[in-house]
This record gives sequence, structure tokens and C-alpha cells, in this order.
Amino acid sequence: MLKQLLSSNAIFKNWLILIRIITGIIITRYGFEIFNHDKMHGNVAWLTDIHLPAPFFMAHLGKATELIGGVMLIAGLFTRLVAIALVINMAVITFFMEKGDVWGDGQLPFLLLLLFLTFFLCGAGKWSLDYLLFDKKNKI
Repeated sequence: MLKQLLSSNAIFKNWLILIRIITGIIITRYGFEIFNHDKMHGNVAWLTDIHLPAPFFMAHLGKATELIGGVMLIAGLFTRLVAIALVINMAVITFFMEKGDVWGDGQLPFLLLLLFLTFFLCGAGKWSLDYLLFDKKNKI
């Protein structure tokens, strides 16, 4: 057991898949705020205050990206493309809306940014639609 703990080999090889699904659920939850008029009004006001162009459009685009991207992450469909969109979304939140405060209020968006970057680099894994649809080794 100690040898396994000290080795660089993974103990649970499918851990990243579990993290992808949980992260997808979390970001989908935030995406559902698109249906909450008060939250969206607050987001538009916040984007207006920081002088982001087209605040109404940007607020709805961000929440739609979270909702659709989260569902696609859960399924593992177009994971790398979705991860790029979500990295951009979290970068805007972290560096423009939270002014780069990764040690304070910008902590969660920055951690999500790092997770989405991980999914871009590592892919969806075997338990995904990406694997079923696009992995050439999986085809007969």
C-alpha cells in the first residue's frame, strides 16, 4: 500500500471523469440563472458598471455558455471546444469582473478556469460521447 501511495501512478484512473461530471453540474447550475430575471438584471447592471460593451448581450451569452457548456461537459460531448468557451467565460469573470482578485471573490471563477483548462488539455476520457463518437481506436 505504501509503495502505491509513493508512486506516480494513478490510484483511481477515472477520477478526471468524475471531476468533469461534477464540474459540469456546478457550471450548469450557474447557467440556469439565465431563467432568473432578478439575477440577470443584476448581472447586466454589473457589466454596465464596469463598462463592458453590450452588457445585456454579454450577460446572456455568458449564462448560455455556462448552461449549454455544463450540459455538454456532463455528457462529454465536444469537451475541448466547450472547455475553450468556458475558459474564456471564466477569464472574463476573473480578470474583468473580479479585477483579477484570485485570492478573494475571484477564487471560484479562477478555479473553474483551471478545471476547464484541464479538460481542454486532457479531454473527456473514456466515459464520454467524445470517446464513443470520435475515438478512432474505438471504431471497428
